[in-house]
Amino acid sequence: MQSVFAEAFPELSIAWTGDEPTDPRIVILNDKYAEQLGLDPDTLREEQGLRLLTGASAPEGARPVAQAYAGHQFGTYSPRLGDGRAMLLGEVTANDGSLRDIHLKGSGRTPFARGAADGKAVLGPMLREYLVSEAMNALGIPTTRALAVTETGEEVFRDLPRPGAVLARGASSHLRVGTFQYAAQSLGNTDLVKRLVDVARDRHVPKDDDDEDGEQNPALDLYEHVIEVQAELIAQWMAVGFVHGVMNTDNMTISGETIDYGPCAFMDAYSASTVFSSIDAQGRYRYGNQPGIAEWNLARFGETLLPVIDEDPNEGIRKATEALQSFAPLYEAAWIQAMARKLGLTETATDEQTARDVSQELLRLMEGSSLDFTSTFRALADAVRDREAAQELRDRVEDPRFDAWFVRWQALGPDPDLMDSVNPIYVPRNHLVEEALEAAYDGDLDPFLKLLDVVTDPYTWKPGHEAYAEPAPADQGKYVTYCGT
Repeated sequence: MQSVFAEAFPELSIAWTGDEPTDPRIVILNDKYAEQLGLDPDTLREEQGLRLLTGASAPEGARPVAQAYAGHQFGTYSPRLGDGRAMLLGEVTANDGSLRDIHLKGSGRTPFARGAADGKAVLGPMLREYLVSEAMNALGIPTTRALAVTETGEEVFRDLPRPGAVLARGASSHLRVGTFQYAAQSLGNTDLVKRLVDVARDRHVPKDDDDEDGEQNPALDLYEHVIEVQAELIAQWMAVGFVHGVMNTDNMTISGETIDYGPCAFMDAYSASTVFSSIDAQGRYRYGNQPGIAEWNLARFGETLLPVIDEDPNEGIRKATEALQSFAPLYEAAWIQAMARKLGLTETATDEQTARDVSQELLRLMEGSSLDFTSTFRALADAVRDREAAQELRDRVEDPRFDAWFVRWQALGPDPDLMDSVNPIYVPRNHLVEEALEAAYDGDLDPFLKLLDVVTDPYTWKPGHEAYAEPAPADQGKYVTYCGT
């Protein structure tokens, strides 16, 4: 294991070791992902592996650290956040030749911890991140990956005394917008930001020998790249009904990967105003606001780069502003493309404006009739193939305008096979996630494993698993999530 970040950025890290676990036990280990990282699953199950997965000891060549970063949390700037209960073990070279962080969550209180209860994590939220991040990966959405969840053998008090646990995850890196914010305000000169730019470009920006402007202005090159990958990422979130829940700047990666699955959830009934987080009283991070928040976060990122984009402050602002103005059209194009595919509309048969209009009108109809986001698109594909299925769907929609929309959409020649290839049958339904986590607290992992099985193969119909494709019962009430991770 390597120590790339620790060696490159001593100003942004504190050497750290996790707490000694009382009685460590692996709850779940992602064998396939471990092998992709070049790690031996059998070794991880041994005593030394358990100590590694809980942060109690470091592998050879590693210098574990708690990382420093700042961040805007619900719009308010905090100059010093950092890994309060997490640590970067180090980096490994995966089988595909890429560098991957190995990071632990819940390994013990660090100097960045902010409260008496900070430092430890409990089993349920760690399993939630394991489940949802692996589901996102199966949907083809860039994300951190879950390696393992390990119980520590101690009780940790949150709302109730719960089993303590540590999540091990992999990522392209843990460089965040908040990392750059911390660097920009902590040093008083541009050296640290320049070094971050160089490392981030090396790890995340594809090499392009023809990109002469990028070679001349690495900071601007990085900024443009992050804007592009974030526009694509948010469009993918929106296309599957995913609500992150806490889009603070310290939760936006430079890599374009989804990170930190706290109060996240997937919508059942479609509504642009969907909010799940218990602490988001104003709906800042509601589903429909995610593109705007991403753009706001990217503006904060741009501010950290201004001095290294151009020595002339006015020129730096001009160049950064021009780059940021590309976000909205990039996002719009990515969203239209994703929605067109969800509706089976090919680029050769449907122009962009038509695809936008048809998509937006469907969403308005879905919202008015409280249609389930995930299953409606599968039902539409069935409706193309089968007249009875089409009539059943039309009967379910309360809005009389749906018939006209349906006729217009069918006239565009939608491809149901294309629709089935991009519209999942299974997502981590919120009520099923909660049932699985409660069972895990009682020592029964079977519901969790069954749910994990379907959401990591989301496009394949599994006979006997109909309940996994259904939304929550109507009488369940509003679903609320908490920042437990």
